[in-house]
Amino acid sequence: MVAAGDAGKAGVAEKLGIEPGIVVQEIGWDEDVDDDVRAAIEERSGSDLLDEDADEVVDVILLWWREDDGDLADTLLDVRSPLADTGVIWVLTPKTGRDGHVEPSEISEAVSTAGMAQTSNISVGDDWTATRLVSPKSANTRR
Repeated sequence: MVAAGDAGKAGVAEKLGIEPGIVVQEIGWDEDVDDDVRAAIEERSGSDLLDEDADEVVDVILLWWREDDGDLADTLLDVRSPLADTGVIWVLTPKTGRDGHVEPSEISEAVSTAGMAQTSNISVGDDWTATRLVSPKSANTRR
């Protein structure tokens, strides 16, 4: 049951493309993450988020990323190995003016270096923005 004030948070899981039964791995959790977003994703998918150490194939990776977290391109290369062929990575970064904000140009450069494609950006809560990444082969698959 979603309270009226939580309806917006529940919709964020849908905006992220979370469907019942998909497997979601969370990377970069820290105390500053939006727990309402996490809860909405778990509720919509019907299961707990997998942690960084999980070794199963996943449909979605949530990557919480802040300015001081290191090299985003290297991290993208490291984390995408368990991703299903049609899977997506959502890079969640603090919004402009928030601690840890990452410039969009830095994200674009890292995405290009990692050989991925950036497809969209959405707001997820008051403090976070999400950038959707896919493997170029899944973005350009033609059958």
